[in-house]
Amino acid sequence: MIHFTATYTDQYQLSMAQVYFENGQKDHQAVFDYYFRKLPFEGGYAIFAGLEDLLEIIENLRFSEEDLNYLKDQDYSKEFLEYLKNFKFSGNIISSKEGDILFPNRPILQVEANIIEAQIIETILLNLLNFQTLIATKASRMRLVAGDRTLLDFGMRRAHGPGGYYASRAAIVGGFNGTSNVVAGKDFNIPVSGTMAHSFVQSYDNELTAFRAFAHGRPKDCVLLVDTYNTLKSGILNAIIIGKEMETQGHKLAGIRLDSGDLAYLAKESRKMLDEAGLPYVKIAASNQLDEYVIKSLLEQQAPIDIFGVGTNLVTGDPDGALDGVYKLSFSNGTPRLKISESLSKVTIPHKKQVYRLMNAKGELIGADAITMRDEEVVTRIYDPQEILKSLPVKNCSTEALLHLVMKNGKRTAKSRSLLEIAEYSKMRLSSLPTEFKRFDNPHIYKIGISKALKKEREQLLKKYKK
Repeated sequence: MIHFTATYTDQYQLSMAQVYFENGQKDHQAVFDYYFRKLPFEGGYAIFAGLEDLLEIIENLRFSEEDLNYLKDQDYSKEFLEYLKNFKFSGNIISSKEGDILFPNRPILQVEANIIEAQIIETILLNLLNFQTLIATKASRMRLVAGDRTLLDFGMRRAHGPGGYYASRAAIVGGFNGTSNVVAGKDFNIPVSGTMAHSFVQSYDNELTAFRAFAHGRPKDCVLLVDTYNTLKSGILNAIIIGKEMETQGHKLAGIRLDSGDLAYLAKESRKMLDEAGLPYVKIAASNQLDEYVIKSLLEQQAPIDIFGVGTNLVTGDPDGALDGVYKLSFSNGTPRLKISESLSKVTIPHKKQVYRLMNAKGELIGADAITMRDEEVVTRIYDPQEILKSLPVKNCSTEALLHLVMKNGKRTAKSRSLLEIAEYSKMRLSSLPTEFKRFDNPHIYKIGISKALKKEREQLLKKYKK
């Protein structure tokens, strides 16, 4: 786990915090909502990731002596720095479960804390949740098209610095099977997998000698990279020789990897050659600029690929590169708060809230979530927060509350879930989402609505602040 201190924040958070402190507002209670406005990849859903990491970090977040000495040089007051010396998060966090499916413009998580604590954790919250949710969603899209084939994260070297560390974790939440990232494998208990580089083959006088050396050194998980020179006329032929030799030694060649050229054609020809040589168990792995669309195309061409190694396009969240998650004040010092914008889509939703997933009599999702006041128990109609004339009756629907208390008074309320548990939960939640929301092209739009009471509260605040 990367070590974070409380200076992992934006400077304006500390500037605001000092003003709050000096004006006697340090004990003012605030509620902030975390949500995003637009789904990534023009898709129909997102996968929530990063919560377990965030809770662990926040529970232990402090200003070190080194931090305070640095801030002293940044012109913060002695009294404020003395306050920061004893800083720790002592508030509550109400959140969706990590691994759940998400949709735009509804609270994913709410922070309830004094205004200084709530502001200081904003940056690390957005940093972790935006990135991991983006990568988990990208991974999930690949899982949808890959079926039960193996997906491996090969992206560490192309990641944005240490972002590759959390990308490997988020990929597992989204449905990947393993990673090449050793430190992420160690810290998060992720299966680690890898083959060899072209440089390994080049470092020997010939390909066969290189393969033989690798098979001797890694007999239990030997995967040979076959495209250093000529895939079909050299690489596969030498891999077959090694596969036969390994059989005589009581081992089996695990696989071959294709990293260039026409992957569909080469996979078909390689499969044919391996089968004819009596090596039907040898798996075929493919890499090289893969994403969900390339994987989909390869499988539509009936390429016999068993393992996909995905790098750049996974860990960078290509083509979006970022999730536009925001952190907005919705309640402060006993009063609901509202941010107004020229665009109704950017007008926030005030108050302490709950979100309910709506299901029909069979327990099937109807494709809508309801945002309500936290103490509302019965909702019969929801209203589009952006197009106020649109509404949806929900009289015959069952509901599932989505926001749960995960941190109370700065301490987690339950023990951490394992990454495997989160991934299994995510798989289950995604399977409940109707197919039309999972399409790559023109997916159905999942409806988000607010209750009548919340709509009334918002309208009253709009009138108040527009005067």
